[in-house]
Formats: sequence, structure tokens, C-alpha cells
Amino acid sequence: GAAPAGYTALAVKFSERQRSHHCLLVKEHQVREGADTAHPPRRTLFVLNVPPYCGPDSLSRLFSRCGHVQSVDICDKPGPGEKKDKLASKFFDQKALKGFQVAYVVFRKPAAVQAAKALSQEGPLIISTESHPVKTGISKWIASYEASIVDPKELKAEVDAYMEDYDKRMAEEEAKAAKEEGVPDEEGWVKVTRKGRKPGLPRTEAANLRLLEKEKQKRARKELLNFYAWQHRETKREHIAQLRKKFEEDKQRIALMRAQRKFRPY
Repeated sequence: GAAPAGYTALAVKFSERQRSHHCLLVKEHQVREGADTAHPPRRTLFVLNVPPYCGPDSLSRLFSRCGHVQSVDICDKPGPGEKKDKLASKFFDQKALKGFQVAYVVFRKPAAVQAAKALSQEGPLIISTESHPVKTGISKWIASYEASIVDPKELKAEVDAYMEDYDKRMAEEEAKAAKEEGVPDEEGWVKVTRKGRKPGLPRTEAANLRLLEKEKQKRARKELLNFYAWQHRETKREHIAQLRKKFEEDKQRIALMRAQRKFRPY
């Protein structure tokens, strides 16, 4: 069928042997200036209908004939990107994308976007070639398994770098807070911080164990209460006896109060 309005259909095939082709829907990414800093307008190609086997490397290679590709960002749905000030984690926050996705291909020059749209006039683009094969089947799963094995040295280096960056940010915030402490703002208000308060003492392991033991005993008492039928009958009988006793006490108290209110002229 025809491509939706505003989009250009680019035919792609997984390999030369594949008979049928798949269509990528592309158009120039248009947003307000400065609204999407990661995907600048005029230099970004927005791509829909990206199949799971077509990763960032494959897209970069497909469109590199149109001009220098600066970056390829694949997402599960369209949305504004953010400038990545730091490298993405190799071990944490890894979200596996499933199904068909969308992509943002950022070129160095705006002319490359128009050249990419003109690829629709050519034959199907090949994703997996002899020089750049895309792994499938058992070889793909083996590669995924090998990639999942964590290198302790790399993990330690990433964690150390993160903690170093965190300590630096905390020091900057503390320095900023100390500088602003006691200084009134534009309306004359002074911000009060909790810096002077003593932090709560952390629980020791022994205290935690005592607390857990108390909770366990309380739970055991609740579970065993009225476990047997005779216990249940005894509890009901005691409860009724207490209610009767309280009723008699209340009757006596009311009689006494009435007697005290009685009018005695002599």
C-alpha cells in the first residue's frame, strides 16, 4: 500500500535470498527549534516500522551512503530525546526493546536527510550482507549469552566512576547550600535546613533481630488464639460474663447517682 501522508517508503530486505521486502517509513524530523536537543530538526531522519533485527549499527550502515551519520537512537515509541551528558551504563538500566520500533538517525548535514528519502527510487536495501552479517538463530543466542557475562573489572570501574561523580555532585550541593544558608531570598525569607539536627541513630543488627523476634511472637499469639473450638467457646463465655459484670456495675453506679441527686429539704 501507499505510505502515509508525509512519509516516504523505503524497501528493505533482510538478505539477498529473501524474496519479499519490508518497508521503512521515513520523514524529516520536525520539531520547534530547541524542543528536542538530541534530535535536531533538518538533520534528523525519523524512521517508523523498524524490525527487531535491524539495530543501530545496521541503520547507520544503510544510511551512511547518504552522508555522515552522527548517531542512531532506537526507541519503543516516538518522544523527545535528551542530550546524553554521560555514557550509558553497560550493566544497569538495560531495557530490552521488543517488536517493531522507531528510530532517529542524526546526520552531520541537512542534505543527507533529503538523500535518504531519495533512496525510495532505488532497489531494496539489504540489512544483512556478507561483509556485515546480522546474527540470527543459535549464533544470536550464543552472542547474547556471552554478552550477559559480567566482567568484574569493568563493573568495578563503572561503579567507581558513578560513585565518584555522585560524591562530586553531593559536594557541590552541600557547598551551594552552605553558601545560601542564612541568606534571605528576594522576598526576605530565609531557608531553614535540617543540617543542624542530629540524624537518627541507625539500628544495629541485634536491635533488628529483637524487633523481628517480637513480631514473630505477636504473630504466633494471634495465629494460636481460638485455634480449637473449645477455646472459641471459652472466649465467648468469658466475654459474656465480662459484659454482665460491667452491666451490673453500671446499674449500681446509676442508682448511686440518682440517690445523690434526690432533694432533701431537712
